[in-house]
Amino acid sequence: MKLWIYFKTLTNKKTGLKHYLNTHFGEPPVLISSVDVDQNAKILQNRLQNESYFLAQVSGDTASKKLIAKAIYTIQTGPAYHYHSITFPKENDDLDTAVTGTSAKTLLKPGDKFNLDLIKAERVRIDGRLKEEGFYYFAPEDLIMQYDSTVSGHQVDMFVKVKAETPDEARWIYSIRNIYVYPHYTLRDTSLKLDSAVKYRWYNVIDTKNTVRPFVFKNTVLLHPGDIYNRTEHNNSLNRMIELGPFSYIKNRFEDVTPDSAKLDIYYFLTQRKRKALSVDFIARTTSANYNGTQVNLNFKNLNTFKGAELYTLTLFGSSDIQFGGHNHGYNVYQLGIQPSVAWPRFISPFDIHSDNAFIPKTIMTVGYTFINRTQLYSLNSFNFSWGYQWKPNLHVQNQLDLLDLSFVDPENITQVYQDSIKHTRNPSLAHVIDRQFTFGPSYSYTWTNTTESYRINTHYYNGKVSLAGNILGIVTGADTLAGKVSKLFGTPFAQYVKIENEFRFFHKVGKDSKIAARLLVDLGLPYGNSTILPYSQQFFIGGSNSLRGFQAHSIGPGTYVIPEELTQGSNFLPDESGDIKIEANLEYRPKLFSIVYGALFMDAGNIWNVKSHANLPGATFSKSFLNQMAVDWGFGLRFDLTVLVLRTDLGFPVRYPFPPGQPYHFKAQNGVFNLAIGYPF
Repeated sequence: MKLWIYFKTLTNKKTGLKHYLNTHFGEPPVLISSVDVDQNAKILQNRLQNESYFLAQVSGDTASKKLIAKAIYTIQTGPAYHYHSITFPKENDDLDTAVTGTSAKTLLKPGDKFNLDLIKAERVRIDGRLKEEGFYYFAPEDLIMQYDSTVSGHQVDMFVKVKAETPDEARWIYSIRNIYVYPHYTLRDTSLKLDSAVKYRWYNVIDTKNTVRPFVFKNTVLLHPGDIYNRTEHNNSLNRMIELGPFSYIKNRFEDVTPDSAKLDIYYFLTQRKRKALSVDFIARTTSANYNGTQVNLNFKNLNTFKGAELYTLTLFGSSDIQFGGHNHGYNVYQLGIQPSVAWPRFISPFDIHSDNAFIPKTIMTVGYTFINRTQLYSLNSFNFSWGYQWKPNLHVQNQLDLLDLSFVDPENITQVYQDSIKHTRNPSLAHVIDRQFTFGPSYSYTWTNTTESYRINTHYYNGKVSLAGNILGIVTGADTLAGKVSKLFGTPFAQYVKIENEFRFFHKVGKDSKIAARLLVDLGLPYGNSTILPYSQQFFIGGSNSLRGFQAHSIGPGTYVIPEELTQGSNFLPDESGDIKIEANLEYRPKLFSIVYGALFMDAGNIWNVKSHANLPGATFSKSFLNQMAVDWGFGLRFDLTVLVLRTDLGFPVRYPFPPGQPYHFKAQNGVFNLAIGYPF
């Protein structure tokens, strides 16, 4: 068809409909005269020889019938040659010794087939290892890989050697002499200005405008005078300098200063970003409660605030969240807030904590205030403060330790509608929303993931978090709510609990653009001492567009509890069901359909429970029969991947309710729940 279009629309014009059809839909013929059969045969033969078939023979010919021609290649591969032995250099000098020292991890193994690409990779591997041991001027081309194919049985003896003509500097082990850092470098700077260098510990800073304090580079300059050159430490230094924040470009130079004793001077030239920035973010989002909302952030950033590479950020935000489908009866959520924060690119602590990988640690302090208005129900004033650390020991792992995470929620403007709902439902969780909530304590989060490595068939993600609140103070004061002893701080009862959260994700590719995704959540919150129930902001919920998609948001549980109809009469308010324990599992098949459209087939299961029994919540307590109390749904959906965002539609159908008597739910199309969301559910 394309060839037919090409000839029917062939034109000498460079514009017009014919030209457009010819160039966009037509395809010119491939003429046999343009095919170099002999050259292609040589390429095929050469490729076979590079892959161990030394005796391969390839011939090419053509055959035609009417106007159609074929290129025919006849191949005789011959036997494959395998490695008989791999020999590394004998110990003649430091370089030979170093090359031989890499042999334990060689890519070439006796018994394997000869492979030229693998031989080239072996040279690069050896060079990379030598760069860790000070051989700065060594290159892969300084190695020669010789082989003897006369060994019987179609075998090859491989010899790894250093070329005799390798220059002396490539044989020397280099160490560091002086280190110079230029934190305010521009292309106009042509002088090194060594006379204005300020020495700080093991490096020198040249900054005539005093834009950055010299101690800033203590955690970024990882090489020291006298150290043997190491490429990994050098690359880690470059990465850390970028991660500092104030610098956009880094150029480095090594200067061979004393060839007779193999010494290097290092120069780091850093170009600064603009110090202050103002930006506006327009955000579209979907929350776990099936709310679809928008948020506007006004951000002010000040890089290098105190000349220590600190990042000061001030964010003013406003948002509105409306529940799709009207199930919320108009009880929408509006928020206004302010959040200043300061991030230091180092550990600020009484202890000297050292790290030397590619990722610089951060100390972060955040304060904030948010006014939350849930129309027709209540409004909340929420204050927060946190002080913590973030660090990455490697590419896959991230840690976050908040030594203090404090929040205080003060309710106001409680409407009669909400008070009537509490009265009708007699749900303690519902009443707990408008309690004054005061929590403080540490938390630690650990994340491991390799999902960014898109070449893998299987990828994983795990996040675990432990949070503590009021533990030491509760123990010291002997707090025991059940015994009538409630402890207070600043005149407000504080929460006391232990909370553990776990999230596992698994992704398996079943095609180029299709995958199977699975998730398991196991969360536990244990209130004790000064608390009989977790603070509302710390409780677990289930159901909704990012959870059980066949059920309305926050409508399941806890356990088999269902609000009796007689308790909801006179109120159209549907409370958010919450619990202290959450177990949830999701399985989803994500095929690419066409263009930007992806499909999904999914199944979800899970529920929430309370740790302790409550008189007004029968069936809500966790027990050994928890598996029989799982809610289950299945469904399908579409995802529209617009690159900048993913628009998601899901239609979920309940399969099983956790309600007594727990009989399987029979499918009815009208019971489907439609979810409109942004982004993938996990």
